[in-house]
Formats: sequence, structure tokens, C-alpha cells
Amino acid sequence: MNDLDPRLHAFRPDLADVRLKGRVAAAQFVEGSRKVVVAGNAPLKSRPAPDAPLASEILRGEIFSVFDEGREGWSWGQLETDGYVGYVPSDALASATAAATHRITALRAFVYPGPDMKLPPRGALPLSARIALTGEAVMRGTRYALLAADEGAIVGSQATPLATPPEPDFVAVAERFLNAPYLWGGRTSLGLDCSALVQLSLAEAGVPAPRDTDLQERALGNAVAGGADTALRRGDLVFWRGHVGILIDGEYMIHASGSHTAVVIEGLAAAIDRIERAGAGGPSSVRRL
Repeated sequence: MNDLDPRLHAFRPDLADVRLKGRVAAAQFVEGSRKVVVAGNAPLKSRPAPDAPLASEILRGEIFSVFDEGREGWSWGQLETDGYVGYVPSDALASATAAATHRITALRAFVYPGPDMKLPPRGALPLSARIALTGEAVMRGTRYALLAADEGAIVGSQATPLATPPEPDFVAVAERFLNAPYLWGGRTSLGLDCSALVQLSLAEAGVPAPRDTDLQERALGNAVAGGADTALRRGDLVFWRGHVGILIDGEYMIHASGSHTAVVIEGLAAAIDRIERAGAGGPSSVRRL
């Protein structure tokens, strides 16, 4: 019975999401406990160990449903944003308190102890993080937004109300990540992979996207007849097995490239040739939103 994708369905031999009862075999079925991510970002792994590979990351303000807590400081559950299942550090989660009011729109926003950027920051919040703001203050002409629970302050221009209309051009969002380092499983400007670049950019444009390339290829947009051999346009997604790039025009794409170890702009023809020579084959499809 256990033929469901374990990335997107929470089940183990000993424990499973109660919603999967009758669909998977498990010793016990439980309801998830909804927790909010309170760390700026934290790892999500396929097993509860510090040396386990990074599968993805959770971001501040996201909701993580916990099915099992306490395995040497790791909680097992499912991220509501994209349905991804895994283990995250328990101290990155907390019971929800103040509801989020704003989202971070800068690639990274420093959190200061108070409304003054000359103070040493306490941490940083990544793009798309959800936060609760309670007021404003101005220091030397700069407007600061005050975080709930006296957590500190951020530069006010680096956040926007959740009700703000989404970005009109997700490709422009992706271009802001240019030269960010490549990190398998990463979801922030400190390091991200190809599918995270697509997911984060689309999220700012109000379009939810799965986490991994194979899931994105099945879920996003419509297939372009002729694939990479036809006329393409800005915003088209070019997929290979295990990789994806975003067209910035008919000839160039932006992608988080493991070969370049960074987010780069590369000619599509050159990328196709390079990837084929590396033995990964040609594009599997082009999807248009």
C-alpha cells in the first residue's frame, strides 16, 4: 500500500499522518500539531541527524505540522507551504502566537535589537519570510518596522503587508538572486538550488510551486509544443532530468547551476550543449505559465 511519494506524504512504518489511514501501512496514525517556524531559516532533512544531507529549508513564518517530536532535538512533520516531509530542528519551531502581518521582500533583512542599523544585528530574515509587525520608528531619517514580542526591528522598506499585490514579473525576482551561491537543498540567498530559485520567485508572484524539479515539471504551466526547439519567451521554464532554468528572453536563461556553483545567466543553446556533453541528456520539456 505504501506507494505514495514520501516527500509529500508523512508516513513511516511506526507512524503516519491520520489523513493517510487506509492508504498506507503504519503502526499508529496521528494528527499533526501545527507549529510556526521562528528561526530565520532552518534545515529540513530526510533523517534526524546533523550530518544528513540537506533536503530543503524551512523559512520564518511558515507552518510545519509536527507528527513526532523529540528525536534528539528533531521534529518530524510536513511543511504546509509545499507539502515537503522531513525532520527539522525542534528549536526552530514554536506554537503560533501573533499572526503574521507582513512578508520580507528583501533578499535578506537584518534584525536589529532596536530601530538603528548601527546596532549589531541579532540575525537575518530571508525573502518570503512571514513576520508580525506592531509599529514603526524613525532613526536618522530611516523608517524601521518593529517586530512583535520585542524581537527587534528591521528596515521598514524590506517588508510589505501580506495583502500587498504580488510581484508582476517572477523573472525579475529570480534576477535578484544573480550570483547567489549554489546550495543543494537551500532556499535562501545564502544558498539555493535550481528548483528553489523557481519556487521562491514564483511565490513572490503569488504562484505556489512544488519543491523539486520533477514535481514542478508535472505541476507548473503547460507543455510548449516543440520544447526547446521552438520559439521561447521570458518566463518559460526549461526542464532537464533533475534541473530547471528560467528563460529571461528567447535565448538566455537564469538558473542556480551546480556546475557554476552560483545563480548565473547562461545562453540556452550553450547550456543545452554543456549539459548534454556532461551526459545528462537534453531538455525533457518546456513549460509555460
